Amino acid sequence: MLNFQPWKTWTVLVICLLGVIFALPNTVGPQTFDMLARYLPVKKMNLGLDLQGGSHLLLEVDIASVTRERLNADTDALRTQLIKAHIGYTKLDVEGQGIAIDLRPPATADQVQGLLHNVDNDLQLTTSPDNANHLTIAYSPAAVQARRQTILAQSIEIIRRRIDETGTKEPTIESVGSDRILVQLPGVGNPDHVKALIGKTAKLAFRMVDTSVSPEDAQHGQLPPGDELLPADPSDRRTGGPNFYVVQRRVMVDGGNLTDAQATFQDNQPVVAFQFDTIGANRFGQATGANIGRPMAIVLDNKVISAPVIQSQINGNGVITGNFSVQSAQDLALLLRAGALPAPLTIIEERTVGPDLGADSIRAGTTACIVAVTLVAVFMVLFYGLFGIFADIALFFNLCLMLAALSLLGATLTLPGIAGIALTLGMAVDANVLVNERIREELRNGRTVMSAIDNGFSKAYATIIDANATHLIAGLCLFELGSGSVKGFAVTLCFGIVTSLFTTIMVSRLLVVAWLRRTRPKTVPL
Repeated sequence: MLNFQPWKTWTVLVICLLGVIFALPNTVGPQTFDMLARYLPVKKMNLGLDLQGGSHLLLEVDIASVTRERLNADTDALRTQLIKAHIGYTKLDVEGQGIAIDLRPPATADQVQGLLHNVDNDLQLTTSPDNANHLTIAYSPAAVQARRQTILAQSIEIIRRRIDETGTKEPTIESVGSDRILVQLPGVGNPDHVKALIGKTAKLAFRMVDTSVSPEDAQHGQLPPGDELLPADPSDRRTGGPNFYVVQRRVMVDGGNLTDAQATFQDNQPVVAFQFDTIGANRFGQATGANIGRPMAIVLDNKVISAPVIQSQINGNGVITGNFSVQSAQDLALLLRAGALPAPLTIIEERTVGPDLGADSIRAGTTACIVAVTLVAVFMVLFYGLFGIFADIALFFNLCLMLAALSLLGATLTLPGIAGIALTLGMAVDANVLVNERIREELRNGRTVMSAIDNGFSKAYATIIDANATHLIAGLCLFELGSGSVKGFAVTLCFGIVTSLFTTIMVSRLLVVAWLRRTRPKTVPL
């Protein structure tokens, strides 16, 4: 154990030097950091929400509304298939999480089953045990689960794009459970604006207005098949427009075909200019070319922004007009560029942390770490003398390596993370205590200095590795099963365990070997 080859010595020294270099940016001011960044690829640890202030939002994804929307589309498609196949029915409507259909004899369930593959392969048909003509069509459990995961992943990606567009740095966006999303925005000064951007579904669609029936008649139940009544956006009402529009359910083009959207001006009024991809441009051109002289509704989140009359065929590019302000036009362009959310979101929990509270947390956490390190260092020197000094030097490099690892990996430091650092520093000297006590025991048994130190290191290592392995397993379980601040604590704990193993096994042993070779002692100053 005391045979330390030169390449090992240089490896340990280089690793320790790199640890100091990459940990240093976390202790200097902005100007010094900028100077270091010119010459070295250094990074700083990201501060969490509780350390620099910001907003904490817990969002719930309304997956049921997406399922119902898809069922409505499948119902329309199934109605078309039934008419083509001359299959009679008395009822066809969405009920709960499925489609209810009452057949008119002599139609059978087998005939309907044969049509489902033309509608949606995920649909399954069941027959009522009391009435063979009453059928229920619903999605398979596997399809529901897959759809849920897809919607959650898409929502997280869209939220990330929207937040990135606002310039917010290092946001935390992750799923919680099966239908919730956690959003943490450190350093956000205007959380209400960000909440408004996140909460909008921004589902854009271009649909034709049905002028054959008035909105007033539609409100009294005279709504033609294939149409629906949609409210006008408040900004459209202020300009003298109607309160409701009767629009066709069929979507001519949707926002999924948009490639770009920018806020601009037209006739000194803010508007949003948009551009379609090739498929969208063809569809939009065909729709506008075939409906010249008719109004087309621009629908955003089931509200009609405006319904301009088509003057000529439009290919690829266009503008969305409305009673926009400059800010609202910029926000709408941002939402359209980022894409529509696949499902509506509801904010079910909100917390805001001020920057002053974060600064107090940093001061308190820093003070706690300094006090912990100081007390541990003094304890080691008082109990183990020179070997305690060796342990303190290793403890210093342990702290540097831990901070360097967190910085290089871009980890986010939270208040529980600071607690994890303080705890790790206190635990780091446990291995040195085991080694030193083993050396004392070997000396009491009459061994020589070299033999006692060699046995002290070699015999204590099994216990050291076992103890740290159990701590590491606990830390990994906390990281895997926990969330938020629990993960922050687990990250620093795991990194601290790994670095403390290195400093105990390599750094402390290197210092002891260097001392032995230089002084050739007759006694051990424990």
